[in-house]
Amino acid sequence: MPKLKPEDLEKITEKVKRTMFLREGVGRTKVTVHMGTCGISAGARKIMSTLLSLVEKESVKDVILTTSGCAGLCSREPMVTVELKGKAPVKYVDLTEEKIRKIFYEHVLGGKIVTEYALAIGSEREP
Repeated sequence: MPKLKPEDLEKITEKVKRTMFLREGVGRTKVTVHMGTCGISAGARKIMSTLLSLVEKESVKDVILTTSGCAGLCSREPMVTVELKGKAPVKYVDLTEEKIRKIFYEHVLGGKIVTEYALAIGSEREP
């Protein structure tokens, strides 16, 4: 294994900071990928990988990517929930890499709900 150089450590540090910000930071938008066993077997890892790639490609700094367990709709996986600050959350279902790209550009970045992929708008939690 080659020795690490200071610039290698800086790259690693920057990558960890970006990852921590995506998971824990305060952002304009939060995207939750539902990754229970059913979600993973339906392709949630591909959805998360696609989102991570899009965030990096577009140099987005104010979007939090996170995961959760099963949302209780196993037959509709893979699923994500998009929450724009000050707006009701939107649950998207039956996702593919192509669909999540459209959701990312139109809803996450553009603020427009992609109704053809949305199952529900609003929260099952009490206000």
